[in-house]
Amino acid sequence: MDPTRTAPVPLPVRLASGGPARDAWPLDQKIVHLNHGSFGAVPTEVVRHQDELRRQADLSPVAWFPRAPELVAAARHEVAPFVGARAEHTAFVPNASAAATVVLNALRLEPGDEILVSDHGYGAITMGAHRLARRFGARVRTVSVPLAATADEVVDQFRAELTDAVRLVVVDQITSPTARLLPTARITELAHERGARVLVDGAHAAGLVEDAAAVAGADWWFGNLHKWPCAPRGTALLVTEATDRDDLWPLIDSWGAEERYPERFDRQGTLDTTSYIASPRAIEFIEREYGWARTRETMAALADHGAAVIGAALQPHVDAPVATDVGLPVVSMRLLRLPEGLGRDRRDADELRRRLLDLAGVESAFTSIGGVGYLRLSVHLYTEPRDFDAFVERAVPQILAFADERRRR
Repeated sequence: MDPTRTAPVPLPVRLASGGPARDAWPLDQKIVHLNHGSFGAVPTEVVRHQDELRRQADLSPVAWFPRAPELVAAARHEVAPFVGARAEHTAFVPNASAAATVVLNALRLEPGDEILVSDHGYGAITMGAHRLARRFGARVRTVSVPLAATADEVVDQFRAELTDAVRLVVVDQITSPTARLLPTARITELAHERGARVLVDGAHAAGLVEDAAAVAGADWWFGNLHKWPCAPRGTALLVTEATDRDDLWPLIDSWGAEERYPERFDRQGTLDTTSYIASPRAIEFIEREYGWARTRETMAALADHGAAVIGAALQPHVDAPVATDVGLPVVSMRLLRLPEGLGRDRRDADELRRRLLDLAGVESAFTSIGGVGYLRLSVHLYTEPRDFDAFVERAVPQILAFADERRRR
């Protein structure tokens, strides 16, 4: 990625229905929204659909809740093919971390067994791996993956760490802190040769990777629908064809506990499952209005343009290249290096995010990798080129002021 503005400026996206994509999401127009990857954004059409489902539940709870599992199952059959899965292998869960917990709760280890994670993993998932290890006297080892590693280099790093003691590998399909792809199918093949099983964190993969669950190659895969597919928040999928999938249980028991996987996940008492039921509408909305393949192409062009605009503004203030090589970038996110002293750890990165929202009205994400801070830029169809200009105008001065404060400490 070249941090100069050489490519044509992308035009704002217009949907098949004729209006600008910006108007199809109920986002605050006073805020610059450049962090879709953290919590997603739900189109107005989908918000209204979910509101209507909730209205039905409130109008007649006794009619709604006994029937809700049927609606969840129907939604499951609709959305499973979107990630290349079959409905009978797919369960709805509240989020990616919940899916990981479901799997980790089902596993049994022996003292001395090992779990492999990477240093690009999502913190909450890695914490779950450590908790599993503590329960059984096992241990967690971390595979170090260079930020710019190629697919072959990543595989070599895992190969070097896969001992006969490894029973489980936990690896990201798309890394959250570093916004890059990892070759999970190849890693799974290696792990299986050594007798280890693989849990793939596809939290960011649905929508960005076609048939994400199918191509992951894992024993278990999970991914959020409330990120790039723009489903209501609290909507994720757990997918597995493992022969022991009946060992997987929802985090809360219900009257469906004696049903098999995945049906036992459809019945969750008085839990608001309207997010699950509404999720097919979100996937269909983007396909109908723009097309998923075209959406990925457009997000890549927007992300490249944004990285060029913001990178050009930051480069004079950064001693290293702002444009960051992540080896295998994803279509919708880019990583840009920050001035010295910013983002030295997660707490510092979070402080910068809060500061820019409060002082500049900019939603953004920052991450820390090896003591170095980065801006993680992420876009969707509602993103417009003017958003990147607004970031330069409103956020870059705050970033530089914050960096100056740090240097004076």
